[in-house]
Amino acid sequence: MFFTYLRRELRRRRKAALVVASGLALGIALVIVVTSVSAGMGRAQDKVLQSLYGLGTDMTVTKAAAPAGSSSERPRFRFDAQDDDAGGEQSSDRVMVQGFETLAGSTVGEVDAQSGVADAVGGLSLQVVKVSGAFTRGRFEQGESGGGQGGGRGGAQPSPQGRVEGGGADFDVNSYSVYGIDVTEPALGPLTSSKITSGRAFTTGETNAKVAVADAAYAKEKKLKAGSTVTVKSTKFKVVGIATADSGDAAADLYIPLKRAQTLADVKDKVTTIYVKATDSQRIDSVKSEIGENIPGTTVTTSADLADTVSGSLSTASSLAARVGTWLSVVVLVAAFLVAGLLTSSAVSRRVREFGTLKALGWTSGRVTRQVVGEAVVNGLVGGALGIALGLAGAYAVTAVSPTLQAQLGGGGGGEGFRGGFGGPGRAAATKTLDVALTAPVALTTIALAVGLAVAGGLIAGAFGGWRASRLRPADALRRVE
Repeated sequence: MFFTYLRRELRRRRKAALVVASGLALGIALVIVVTSVSAGMGRAQDKVLQSLYGLGTDMTVTKAAAPAGSSSERPRFRFDAQDDDAGGEQSSDRVMVQGFETLAGSTVGEVDAQSGVADAVGGLSLQVVKVSGAFTRGRFEQGESGGGQGGGRGGAQPSPQGRVEGGGADFDVNSYSVYGIDVTEPALGPLTSSKITSGRAFTTGETNAKVAVADAAYAKEKKLKAGSTVTVKSTKFKVVGIATADSGDAAADLYIPLKRAQTLADVKDKVTTIYVKATDSQRIDSVKSEIGENIPGTTVTTSADLADTVSGSLSTASSLAARVGTWLSVVVLVAAFLVAGLLTSSAVSRRVREFGTLKALGWTSGRVTRQVVGEAVVNGLVGGALGIALGLAGAYAVTAVSPTLQAQLGGGGGGEGFRGGFGGPGRAAATKTLDVALTAPVALTTIALAVGLAVAGGLIAGAFGGWRASRLRPADALRRVE
């Protein structure tokens, strides 16, 4: 009897049911779109952070760089004097630790031993300045960073300027970044944000081998390929692979085994950055505090810290989605529930004669209420189905259009602590802009939430209608007839 009456009444009042369902559908669709876009914002931010930080890394441990010294402390390049009438081609490499003060290699083990740390691995950030040309009876002295002749590629720091004292010269100054990585831990560190597109990656046995992986942009500029040879400070390295950054600039131009990098920089058993993976994402804050307390003199940076330095349209859109979008969804959803309840209550009021007659025939108030609630729940489910369809269409439209958002990294927000990305090799302290395509992925949990909202909307509408129906008396039907 319940389902028979329910089917008949829903068919007889299709227009009223469609109005209630449409209101719920609008609210549910908006919730799906906002939730999906917010998830897409989160993915975009993760992609930006991975380009700087390395996939799988939860935090980095570094030591702030010492204040810059005086000009007399700048590195100098000395060359053999040549005859005044005859110049000679010469070159000299200067390998410098970049971005941060070095930490003892034993610090990696100390960090790894902290509670909540799943793994820790060290890395060494270096900058190589190469001066080459013909010099006559003089000494070349490197000055502050400036334009320089030659210079590295677009993402690298500006090439240092230089001058020759006591003689003439025709020289070029080029700089490029080198990063020493622990090849025994391939799943952690800055190279994980790049994909090997030619050749191969390092093997775990190449801890002290003279091998290198070149960034694709640097390899294109220098015409390198797998099998080529590069020379760093008189040491020849065989390029075994070419790596392409997943997004943004690569962490370094060249990657080499950590031990080889330490040898080049003459910093035995030293690192500049420790990459840390936590056992649980919920413990990141506590792990950060524990490392800071137990290993003094270090700076611990988490993904949340770096996310605060990201600005641009991605940051603005993310804030709007999280704040305005969420509140708009709540307001529309509450309004839809309220309208559905009022419409259901109004519909019951127009059915006073019908329900009064049913009560006169022996229907109890509870039976009438259940009938009204049943109709409202079905209306809610119909509205949920419509809302899910509209929400999926909206999310698909966002993904199909894939609007491009910009993320600006560094600049005023990051300061020296941001230099070189998330504790990375120190590409440049200047602001860098990344373009990220926005998507709107719809998770199963979002669909489940939509179904729950549909049922909740139906129950709320049914509560309004049921309350109104429970107050009806058989006499109401007689008064309506009169």
